[in-house]
Amino acid sequence: MSQDTLPDVQATKPDVEVGLKRVGVTDVQKLVMVSREDARPLVFSADFNVYVDLPSGRKGIDMSRNMEVTNEVLDDLTREPVVRMENLCAEIARRLLSRHDYTTRAEVEMDAEYMFRDETPVTKKETQGFADVHARAVANGEGVRKSIGAEVTGTTACPCAQGMMAKDAAEKLEELGLEQDAVEEFLDEIPQAAHNQRSKSYLEIEVDEDVYVSLDRIIEVARDSMSSRVYNLAKRPDEHHMTREMHENARFVEDVVREMAKNVADEFDLPDDAVVTMTQENEESIHQHNAYSERVISFGNLVSEIDRR
Repeated sequence: MSQDTLPDVQATKPDVEVGLKRVGVTDVQKLVMVSREDARPLVFSADFNVYVDLPSGRKGIDMSRNMEVTNEVLDDLTREPVVRMENLCAEIARRLLSRHDYTTRAEVEMDAEYMFRDETPVTKKETQGFADVHARAVANGEGVRKSIGAEVTGTTACPCAQGMMAKDAAEKLEELGLEQDAVEEFLDEIPQAAHNQRSKSYLEIEVDEDVYVSLDRIIEVARDSMSSRVYNLAKRPDEHHMTREMHENARFVEDVVREMAKNVADEFDLPDDAVVTMTQENEESIHQHNAYSERVISFGNLVSEIDRR
């Protein structure tokens, strides 16, 4: 039997005629090169998830054709360095939509680990930082929306625990004969102990295809929203700086998302319909659970909330 006469079971009607939003393939691994000015391209091992929608009257997508198209498009678009990862996803989504005549929506996700140059805060040693990058694009009849986001690691210190330790310190200093003004001056100058968390901040911005969002700025904003940054390399002066900074900027998990919101409003100039996703997860050091906070909001509404303060 020739291939032309093989039955196309996917094109038949399903037993239950319910449309599906996302059908496709996941964990497709490809090398992606991202171009840089006056430097060699960065090379990433990226994982792609590729989906199209499926109408209620069709049993399945052409999975082999979908994989063939996916590989063809990915190989074509990753052969040369790309400027931005989210633009790569947008072009893949657009081409997939054009190659599937029964679909109205195509979605592409890409995950990769991104390495960036970093410098220790006191000793100024050159080091490297890492962020988990998530790029995404959705193509439909109205056009393409794309997003770029990054998850970074930092630290936080607990304001509640710090407040209790400050109370203990104040009582002891008063017992030792220090005047109230001296006690307050000491507590203002020397941040008190608190329990700490290894923390993960995620910031993602979704925009129309023709809007540029800086991945490096996303990473900077997310890192600066926690109590302190962390570094792959740290000498003792750097460790002292990070420890003090962490306790001078003690923040709850809720505070981090609010600080991130303020930093986004200050650092970005985006259309009002840009969608900002901000999440924070703290791996608690003295509890067996993690703390989590999240906000998803349009940039226009975010700026309005910040301006009402």
